[in-house]
Amino acid sequence: MSHPEKMQAAVLTGHGGPDMLQVRNDWPVPVPGSDEVLIRVGACGINNTDINTRTGWYGKSATRGTGDGQDAADDAPSWGGAPLHFPRIQGADVVGEVVAAGSDADPSLTGRRVMVDCWLRDWSDPMDRSKTGYVGSECDGGFAEFMAVDHRNAVPVDSPMSDAELATFACSYSTAEGMLTRAAVTTDDTVLVTGASGGVGSALVQLAHRRGARVVSLTSEAKREQVASLNPSAILPRAPDNLGAALQEATGRDTVDVVADIVGGDGFAALIDVLARGGRYTCSGAIAGPIVSLDLRTLYLRDLTFTGSTVLPPQVFRDLVGYIEQDEVRPLLAQTWPLSQIGAAQEAFVAKKHLGNLVLIPGG
Repeated sequence: MSHPEKMQAAVLTGHGGPDMLQVRNDWPVPVPGSDEVLIRVGACGINNTDINTRTGWYGKSATRGTGDGQDAADDAPSWGGAPLHFPRIQGADVVGEVVAAGSDADPSLTGRRVMVDCWLRDWSDPMDRSKTGYVGSECDGGFAEFMAVDHRNAVPVDSPMSDAELATFACSYSTAEGMLTRAAVTTDDTVLVTGASGGVGSALVQLAHRRGARVVSLTSEAKREQVASLNPSAILPRAPDNLGAALQEATGRDTVDVVADIVGGDGFAALIDVLARGGRYTCSGAIAGPIVSLDLRTLYLRDLTFTGSTVLPPQVFRDLVGYIEQDEVRPLLAQTWPLSQIGAAQEAFVAKKHLGNLVLIPGG
């Protein structure tokens, strides 16, 4: 299957604002290695990691929320702590067609539509988290017309959904499923979800509901009606004056079993205070700010369990593809943008006025 030698690509040239992204139409099409496949990208979603990596937010000197207008941290590394190498093509939420396969890659993938597992692994030891990387960080990603990735990261998907709809799932929904897996959520649990209108938050609502849990969503009044379409058991304001009292009124109890948090910031202490004895807090984001205050007495006197969730077991992504194929989750595609407008699309993403996910389409 033939393909051109040059392509359109959004190339990140350094840490900073959207001006650090250059949309090029003369970037070389990658040549797949022996274990890799070449994917013609149909669509690629935007996620918080794209913004955090571009702005240098993972550096410890960055203290404000995601995309909060601060300069890149002086110690700006990638998500894993190592410096990012430029130029870099970002974009992890890739959907497309395999058009070529390396000599040791699975030839049956050629011609198949695939979703890309965001996590790069040592496939001889895939459970070793110390040997992982992230698509669009440790290798070039999908903000381009073509990308190359290990064939084991290319998972075939059989679905009537469009490429753009499928591009809403990879990062947000696998992140959400990883959080719920770490917190061992079951039908016995009431789960409080922060940021319920965002990509990960809306995925948490759907996936916790899929597990049979009772779901309480926190969101702004402006997005209440949209979040209601996800059928949570209750919807509360983003920052109630008294979270326990609001829970009592909405659910009949003033505590929850699990807090699934991607927001952090000033509301953190209130979230911890409503965890029941033996409750679990799971976190995979801090869009309102990474620096929080914790009363350690609450942690140990209530026998709480805290889990961070980043690198996921390989099966989580394949399970997610199964949920999609079985129509157990639905996409929340807020808007598509041509790749040539990536700067404006990322600014819209940071503004958080949408429900669900924003997706870029290469070639435009």
